[in-house]
Amino acid sequence: MRKSKTEKIMSVILVLMAIIMLLAACGETTEKKTPDEDAQVKEADNTDTEANDEDSTGDTIKIGGLAPLTGDVSIYGIAADNGAQLAMKEVNEKGGVLGKKIEYIVYDEKGDSVEATNAYNRLVNEDKIVALVGDVTSGPSITVAQRAALDNMPMITPTGTSADITEQGPNVFRACFIDDTQGELMATFIAKEMKLTKAALIYNISDNYSQGLADAFLGRCETEGVEIVANENYSSGDTDFKTQLTRILAAEPEVLYVPNYYNDNIMIVRQAKQVGLDVPFLGGDGWDGVLSENVIGEDKNDADGAYFTNHYAPDDPNEKLQNFLTAYRDAYGMEAISFAALGYDGAMMMAQAIEEAGSTDADAIINALKNIEYEGVTGNITFDENNNPIKPVTIILIKDGNYTLFSKMQSDE
Repeated sequence: MRKSKTEKIMSVILVLMAIIMLLAACGETTEKKTPDEDAQVKEADNTDTEANDEDSTGDTIKIGGLAPLTGDVSIYGIAADNGAQLAMKEVNEKGGVLGKKIEYIVYDEKGDSVEATNAYNRLVNEDKIVALVGDVTSGPSITVAQRAALDNMPMITPTGTSADITEQGPNVFRACFIDDTQGELMATFIAKEMKLTKAALIYNISDNYSQGLADAFLGRCETEGVEIVANENYSSGDTDFKTQLTRILAAEPEVLYVPNYYNDNIMIVRQAKQVGLDVPFLGGDGWDGVLSENVIGEDKNDADGAYFTNHYAPDDPNEKLQNFLTAYRDAYGMEAISFAALGYDGAMMMAQAIEEAGSTDADAIINALKNIEYEGVTGNITFDENNNPIKPVTIILIKDGNYTLFSKMQSDE
């Protein structure tokens, strides 16, 4: 029998009402909580969060490190990392910081800015570090400093000399003096100590470090009345410098400023002698390492007569320095270079700042660094308004195949 239109409508309504009742019944199966029960759940959630926060640090304080442990500038990265590792070991042997041991986590960034950025992100996001010691060379250090500034991460580069590094943010410090200091001081050294008036320059135009020293050197030479008779450059990867050196020879300089890294420096020195250029060679702390056996080889005297700015001289009788050199020799079976001493000082300053801050709060650590008074291997250090260290600069003379202390100068001399 066919249903009337009214009956069909009533059937649909009954079906819809049944569905609504079923849904309501399902909704009532969700457990309801009283206000007291809800508060208990929230308290449990907070406890879990606090436990997770505690587990993220545990019984250690995590400090990150970045260094080129492989690649073209690995001699610097390995030395800086060795120094930092030695410092952290000594701190832990004396009880650690804030009653906890330091867990020092280091990644190899291969001397590459992209690798350095990726490694930094891993330290922050995965390892949950509270502070950073690194990077080592200027290019990666600038890149990392930009990221660290966004995170307000306390950062100290032991060896990055570019002025741009600490300009990235108030959280960024350095243990070494800046390129401007080195370049300006060496120009002053030529004028006031060597009493010379004609200089030439050859630098790596594609390297921040070399460019920075060259710019500072040129500016101070003009102030000091030192004439630049030849200004030559090259690019990273170049190995033949004879064309530039021949032009420099024709200009008859009294001294040649070579503000580059050790591998390039020894090639330039040897090729300069081949073209007949026999003048004193001067440079920055990138010369430290030029006497390493795998760099200079058996001809240990090829760099004799060169002067360069550095952070210490191995024959300086300073007790703290000599104790460090002995400890480094015992730990690694080799002689330390300045990058090792700076790595040590950088790590020690970070540990001291955390202890003096009384916590791992970033702002507290940064404030402690700004006000630090540190008695270091490379000198007694405080920081200026730009977070650059105030300390003396050592002039090293390479003599008889050895680094020797020639003099110490202040940056304002």
